[in-house]
Amino acid sequence: MAVDSAISSPLGPPACEKDAKALRFIEEMTRNADSVQERVLSDILTQNSQTEYLRRFKLNRATDRDSFKSKLPVIAYEDLQPEIQRIANGDRSAILSAHPISEFLTSSGTSAGERKLMPTIKEELDRRQLLYSLLMPVMNLYVPGLDKGKGLYFLFVKSETRTPGGLLARPVLTSYYKSEHFKTRPYDPYNVYTSPNEAILCPDSFQSMYTQMLCGLQDRHQVLRVGAVFASGLLRAIRFLQLNWRQLSQDIETGTLNQKVTDPSLRECMGKILKPDPELARFVRHECSKESWEGIITRIWPNTKYLDVIVTGAMAQYIPTLDYYSGGLPKACTMYASSECYFGLNLNPMCKPSEVSYTIMPNMAYFEFLPHDPNSAGFTRDSPPKLVDLVDVEIGKEYELVITTYAGLCRYRVGDILRVTGFHNSAPQFHFVRRKNVLLSIDSDKTDEAELQKAVENASRLLREFNTSVVEYTSYADTKTIPGHYVIYWELLVKDAANSPTDDVLKQCCLAMEESMNSVYRQGRVADNSIGPLEIRVVKNGTFEELMDYAISRGASINQYKVPRCVNFTPIVELLDSRVVSTHFSPALPHWTPERRR
Repeated sequence: MAVDSAISSPLGPPACEKDAKALRFIEEMTRNADSVQERVLSDILTQNSQTEYLRRFKLNRATDRDSFKSKLPVIAYEDLQPEIQRIANGDRSAILSAHPISEFLTSSGTSAGERKLMPTIKEELDRRQLLYSLLMPVMNLYVPGLDKGKGLYFLFVKSETRTPGGLLARPVLTSYYKSEHFKTRPYDPYNVYTSPNEAILCPDSFQSMYTQMLCGLQDRHQVLRVGAVFASGLLRAIRFLQLNWRQLSQDIETGTLNQKVTDPSLRECMGKILKPDPELARFVRHECSKESWEGIITRIWPNTKYLDVIVTGAMAQYIPTLDYYSGGLPKACTMYASSECYFGLNLNPMCKPSEVSYTIMPNMAYFEFLPHDPNSAGFTRDSPPKLVDLVDVEIGKEYELVITTYAGLCRYRVGDILRVTGFHNSAPQFHFVRRKNVLLSIDSDKTDEAELQKAVENASRLLREFNTSVVEYTSYADTKTIPGHYVIYWELLVKDAANSPTDDVLKQCCLAMEESMNSVYRQGRVADNSIGPLEIRVVKNGTFEELMDYAISRGASINQYKVPRCVNFTPIVELLDSRVVSTHFSPALPHWTPERRR
């Protein structure tokens, strides 16, 4: 029930007093965005004034913007790597942050093939929790009655490791799910999950998914929203149901748990939840045995009001498949965050995916924006870029995000390209355009052009003994399969037709490419089952000439034409597929362990 209109918010009538307080906070922060930013920068520089990093640039305890901008350089991860390595190796002095580094958050972005390590401090958990606490008060403005049911969310912890100095290194969501903030969260009727903590925290992905799906099926009439972090994760859950519904319905019918679930705490927890329900088992069998799975989400969970998944950036490629399985349910993108920092939230979460804009919350970090010019040669230390403050960005322009955090990142380039779509009060709203330099992405993996080139070079060495070489190549992220997989189109020059490479050799080329990929890709293949085997499609000779002719017919300059290293325009993909002479899949999993390569 909405609270009294006297405490209504400009965003809309809050659902309860707690929501009213959250909405007032959003209004206060966004109305005073510039002064909040000034205070945040002053707090960060005061807190970290005696760190080795700030002393190096002779800031001399100054906390004003002008001193900060004139003395501190804009940096990328590689610039900080020596300091990060010292912290990872056990140096506990105040290198980047005056507060002790509590752990490293592993980014899905990579450097030299390994996940980037982002230092964090304990108080950052409070800041992340604050942003989480704002999501449901905004959602309640658009979807009433979410306190009358549950959310079926497929949430997972990923593998973690320790640095040589003993600090944990793990993804940001794993850190959050394992924190007391999450594990001992107070009861909130607007935020009840079907999955028990034991299922979410189980490190075995099969056991975790199996029990989360089982709980979701048991509570099918109470489920009001279905979600995962990424769209790809929700589609993997649907695929899991396709593969395991027979055993799941057996467990529901008998009230006993599949013997493949061996985790003791999970078995104990599920023992208290599972009750025999032959009628539900019959229903699951009836729906899942149908030939068509169109609308399966609303068939099994009929009260679902929306899907809560990220469908911006690379995840937009999954929208048609989500529509197929959900009957076109709304897709809510609620927040914008990364390992480096949590940035902001979507104040209109039920908008179309193409219209999603995130409002940056100015209390989260100090934000600057580097005007993005794709044709620019970049900048050097001698010609530093002119960065724009949060409130001074211009509608319609694109920027690269640069952050300064309490944990010690100073003027750090995140690598996200954002377009300004408008303002809420004085805080800008951004559409996420893309990750800079990312070519291929299926899940949380990000493969750039240099990595793809290296993988092709390594794999093509296997062709030398057949006097064969790769003349030209391009790639495509195929998301029609679940999980999705990389497709690499090769045009080969075979100098001796009697000694051309066999299917087995080309399969080994697929595996060689996978072995060359970064650790995030290999983890997706080996541990998370979020990426399928890489596929090489060999095309007829002359195919890439045809590709150039097609591009020129559409207005490309013959002098400036370069073969695109990734394609997603349907006519081009169809042209390539029509010229395929053979297809080959990776025959095995690439090597991966949680430990970082030394």
